[in-house]
Amino acid sequence: MMITNQARSVLKNGMVLMRWIAVVSSSVAAIISTMLPLYGVIDGGQWSALFLLLLFSAFLIHGVLTHLLNDYTDHLSGTDARSPAILSGGSRLIQTGAVPAETIGRVGKGLAAGLALLAAALLVTGFVRLGVLLAVGVWAAVSYSLRPLRTSYYPVAGEWISTFPSLFFLGLAGPWLALETVPEWAFQNALVNALICIAWVMVHHIPDLRADARAVPKKQTSVVWAAERFGLVFSRLPAVIYYVLAGACAFWLGLERLPAALGLAVSTAAAIFLIMKMDVEDPEEVSSVEKWLLLLAMSTAVWLGIFV
Repeated sequence: MMITNQARSVLKNGMVLMRWIAVVSSSVAAIISTMLPLYGVIDGGQWSALFLLLLFSAFLIHGVLTHLLNDYTDHLSGTDARSPAILSGGSRLIQTGAVPAETIGRVGKGLAAGLALLAAALLVTGFVRLGVLLAVGVWAAVSYSLRPLRTSYYPVAGEWISTFPSLFFLGLAGPWLALETVPEWAFQNALVNALICIAWVMVHHIPDLRADARAVPKKQTSVVWAAERFGLVFSRLPAVIYYVLAGACAFWLGLERLPAALGLAVSTAAAIFLIMKMDVEDPEEVSSVEKWLLLLAMSTAVWLGIFV
């Protein structure tokens, strides 16, 4: 009975830690966007096996490893303790006493080390593409939260040094592993989905900006930087910029993928409209807008995957 209760507790805490909605609307969406066009192009069994492998990897690295390390670091700096905690503020496992901070940190660092060793083993045994993909994922999670880089505590660095490579390579993973040559549509979809994910993450940071600014060390996200530099109303600026960059990719898709380009333009315009009209000082309203942005992100990813 004790083992059963422990297993249930681990499963429950794991689901809370994973924050599956965020993983589905970012990582899983990126996978679907570039796996859909491969359906019918490669063998059905190969397609299913590859999809499940990428799905498992996304939840393990983006859902478990990244959140373990991020929860631990944000607990130490104090930002999660001050967060309004609607859709933000970490998993709250440490704050509620469900799991000790030391356990979160130890498990996260141990998992990172194990996956790094696995990536090295894949590289030296000839599974180069798998090794590179795994290495990028581990790099992103570790560099985002752990010293000496801890890129999530610096403006722009968290997005481009850690988040973007991880999401971009995850989007490319399916075609890169399945095909001899990666087609242009795969690069397009991977880029767009990575930019859109970063954009809604910027919205995700808005309710936390005061807590982040008071953290020790200060968690100076791009949102905190914009608010301190230009005023609180400009805390939405980073999100708008990333959505504009994503929308500009519609010109790259051009006439060759006109339905995809039009869908992307409409989606990013709708996202920018929602962000511009929201009250950045109301955490509940920001979280409500974020939910719509997550839905738009998933819809856009599927749309791009259909119209290649």
